[in-house]
Amino acid sequence: MAFDTIIRGGTVVTAADTFGCDVGIRDGKIAALGHDLGAAAEIIDATDRLVLPGGIDSHVHFAQPSGDGIVMADGFATGTRSAAFGGNTTVLPFCLQEKGQTLREALKSYHALAEGECHVDVAFHLIVTDPTDHVLGQELPALVEDGYTSLKVFMTYEGLALSDRELLETMSVARETGAMLMVHAENFDAIRFLTDRLERAGNTAPRFHATSRPIPVEREATHRAISLSELVDVPIMIVHVSNRGAMEEIRRAQQRGLRVMGETCPQYLMLTEKDLDQLNMEGAKYVCSPPPRDVESQQACWEGLQQKVFSVFSSDHCPFRYDDPQGKLAPKGRTSFRWVPNGIPGVATRLPILFSEGVVKGRIDLNSFVAFSATNHAKIYGLYPRKGTIAVGSDADIALWDPKRKTTIRHELIHDGSDYTPYEGLEVTGWPVLTMVRGKVVVDDGKLVGSKGHGAYLPRAKPPAAATIR
Repeated sequence: MAFDTIIRGGTVVTAADTFGCDVGIRDGKIAALGHDLGAAAEIIDATDRLVLPGGIDSHVHFAQPSGDGIVMADGFATGTRSAAFGGNTTVLPFCLQEKGQTLREALKSYHALAEGECHVDVAFHLIVTDPTDHVLGQELPALVEDGYTSLKVFMTYEGLALSDRELLETMSVARETGAMLMVHAENFDAIRFLTDRLERAGNTAPRFHATSRPIPVEREATHRAISLSELVDVPIMIVHVSNRGAMEEIRRAQQRGLRVMGETCPQYLMLTEKDLDQLNMEGAKYVCSPPPRDVESQQACWEGLQQKVFSVFSSDHCPFRYDDPQGKLAPKGRTSFRWVPNGIPGVATRLPILFSEGVVKGRIDLNSFVAFSATNHAKIYGLYPRKGTIAVGSDADIALWDPKRKTTIRHELIHDGSDYTPYEGLEVTGWPVLTMVRGKVVVDDGKLVGSKGHGAYLPRAKPPAAATIR
């Protein structure tokens, strides 16, 4: 047989083009695009289907340490399984360095957790929380050379937030090594100040989480992160942008020629702070940071996508079970929003929401959907052209979409380790009906058919966007 598999009769969509052709796959790679490709061991009928690059979600959290008595709902098995059901073929979880721990120690632990567990391919971002001279001077440069070519820094959270000096030192190493730097931009001191005031006034329900992290907290930190990156002349990605103020800081930086990129997420298009204002602890289901805002902020985030201020659309999948004392209903969380585990699930719903709300409703075109969901992630994080496109020589990572299928999102469709979805009951048009990773079908029409362990770890190249300009 000339090919292992031929996907026949579909409409192929990339970030640049839309065209009808068949896809020939051999040894896990795309070997031919064309018509009348001949014989194959397996023929997949893609009539009336879109043949898209598998989604790449470059912002997910699996099996991450989350504080005393708190357990994240997804490890690598359930997290990558859920990703596959949502049409994703590659995910980039974060490897968190805890205080006093070396980066290599953290990576050893994460690789052990992922080994043999993954349904889709994975690569790790590094989270730098303890930027010692050893970490910055020896470990980080060596790890970037080993293919860990992106890192994240926090401007908030106890035990994670870096000072401005630490941010500058870490940015400097990112510039010197050619790594991509991601920034969680919220002002830690402002959040603590507002949280203390709210608690003294007895305002401790989940809805006050949003009150404690208002738009100026994110806007100021975004401006400061951009200013620091300008001092060092290093490109940065501002992650999970939730509002107009922060989006416009990024746009102004881009207009000045700075290498600043932005990311937004489904929660900032679909949820508002009113979702946190529910009886008892139900609002805890929607606690994430930055918090959902208001309808005007949703519109601003759509503008950020439409105007290409944002380069990527990620889930920030950070799942905790709701009805669980190790999750959202942790005993301390019942006493104050300050202690509610921070994050919501979303890796499986990211693409259906963007397709339905973006493409079907005419906010973005189909090629932009592919760019935001796959291609730009691959380019920015050193995986292109192996991942993120449909081209001869690329991995056969493919999602077949039924663009007209109407689906009501229910948690039973998500297949993650959590016990709820924040999008329960949302009707979407367009759904991934088959997910293929390196030529092997993982999910077929709502059934898991791939085996755990097929997903591979991906060393990455240095991102072209992070190359030093001299």
